[in-house]
Amino acid sequence: MNYWLMKTEPSTFGVDDLAKKPKKTAMWDGVRNYQARNMLRDDFTVGDRAFFHHSSCDVPGIYGTMEVVRAGHPDPTSFDRKHRHYDADSDPSSPSWYQVEVRLLRKFEQPVTLETLRKHSSNHLKNLIVLRRGNRLSVMPVTSGEWKFIHRLAHENVPD
Repeated sequence: MNYWLMKTEPSTFGVDDLAKKPKKTAMWDGVRNYQARNMLRDDFTVGDRAFFHHSSCDVPGIYGTMEVVRAGHPDPTSFDRKHRHYDADSDPSSPSWYQVEVRLLRKFEQPVTLETLRKHSSNHLKNLIVLRRGNRLSVMPVTSGEWKFIHRLAHENVPD
């Protein structure tokens, strides 16, 4: 099993939006960075776990956890001319963009704020990618140690 951190702006799609979806499940679409796309396409597997991270908001941080329920597959929004994620250069026979399907496992009682994560950047979270300067990826790997430590910060049991 792999662990991930997936960032989104809550004004676009937040943890509460995912909680309202049927079966608390939705496609994680619209990723338009090649490095993140490669991870979605090549590295995500069914059963992987991910942190749901809000960015570009008043209180950025981790708001819950998700499970990957469908591995990487072509992102149909890139072919839909009416969709805001449309990409005229993406070809269905050789897709440029991929997505995964996720299901909300748990919304944290209180978010683990970016400020709280930074307090541990010199020890337990020294390699957490989201804390690196200039990081702009919306999808990034998390180690099992980071996964467990962040759950302790959230005062949550680590899900199986």
